[in-house]
Amino acid sequence: MIPERFGIVKFRGQAVTVLGTDLKPGDVAPEFSVQTLEWTPFNGLANTIGKVRIITALPSLDTDVCDRETRHFNQEVASLDKNIIILAISADLPFAQKRWCGAAGVDQVTVLSDHMGVDFGTKYACLIKEARILRRAVFVVDRAGKITYAAYMPALGEEPNYADVLAAAQAAL
Repeated sequence: MIPERFGIVKFRGQAVTVLGTDLKPGDVAPEFSVQTLEWTPFNGLANTIGKVRIITALPSLDTDVCDRETRHFNQEVASLDKNIIILAISADLPFAQKRWCGAAGVDQVTVLSDHMGVDFGTKYACLIKEARILRRAVFVVDRAGKITYAAYMPALGEEPNYADVLAAAQAAL
């Protein structure tokens, strides 16, 4: 049974339920299945084996903060080692994500949907039960599949500390 925790985050000013147990550095990263922009299955770790992964969990690309965060990471890719990849995951539908990526010019970050099975959301403790969206969080997973950095934002509208995330990814190489 997936643990339910009430009140650790608010959505639209109301306390909500988060499904799952928070992950921390040193934990083995759980494999997860999501969909690509083309609706094809994507296994987050198996499909990125040998890479350091920055994984961002987003409530919705159609919000100001998610838009800003994903564009920021998209710009950072150019300065990163080629063995670091960025996966941006939301529960938005893949065709909405594809539309947003085209309009935003986001083409360096791999944008993925957790809409179908919310597998990522439950395994990474990001799923908000009442709204069926993800809470904002960032993880760095090293080449061996261990989490080296995990940050859950205390508020949906709070951006991650980009410098810390990028430093953790560089250190995981």
